[in-house]
Amino acid sequence: MHVQATAISVYKHGMKLFISASSPFARKVRIVAREKGLAGGLSEIDCNPFSNPTELLQHNKLCKVPTFVHGDLVLYDSPVICEYLDSRNESPRLIPLPGGDRWRVLRAQAVADGVMDLAVALTMELRRPVAEQAPAAQERWRGQITGAVDMMEAQLPDLSGILNLGHIAFAAALGYLDFRHPEMRWRDGHPGLAAWYDPFAERASMKQTAPSDSSYAL
Repeated sequence: MHVQATAISVYKHGMKLFISASSPFARKVRIVAREKGLAGGLSEIDCNPFSNPTELLQHNKLCKVPTFVHGDLVLYDSPVICEYLDSRNESPRLIPLPGGDRWRVLRAQAVADGVMDLAVALTMELRRPVAEQAPAAQERWRGQITGAVDMMEAQLPDLSGILNLGHIAFAAALGYLDFRHPEMRWRDGHPGLAAWYDPFAERASMKQTAPSDSSYAL
């Protein structure tokens, strides 16, 4: 079992986040924590979920990352964790209050999460022995990713200029494509998205959460 604490600060009853350092879903949550000013009370535990680490399994029988623990509260699935963190303080509000902007932000998160799902699946597929790989599935996933990035390009102007969860989800998804699938060249044909992402990637929250292979490499 490989469990390595990478905590910024650890409190007896503080928040814990089980992550894999290369997971785009965990990165999305980690960016939210930093943008909300909550990272100082968050202990990030870098682990290999596929090795069934005891502490992660104790909290989440699905043994998936990210998993969030705060006292007796255990949350899984990155959208749920992000919403909880956003509720911890009012500023900056990353998920708008009910209304049109809220649905646009949640829609943006959904399409970005779809890109992450497909890109992680493609990563895992490409690690299988060549004789066991499914080229048709790979082609379909790449086509779906490209189509979803088209959607992100179209939706970006609908997100307000104020930082929100849609922006963070877009950045986590595009960062993972750069990290694991640079051959897809997502910037080609998406000038607006590329022009937005490159300066966004310079934010401190992005640099502090840059993906790495320090544990199990998703």
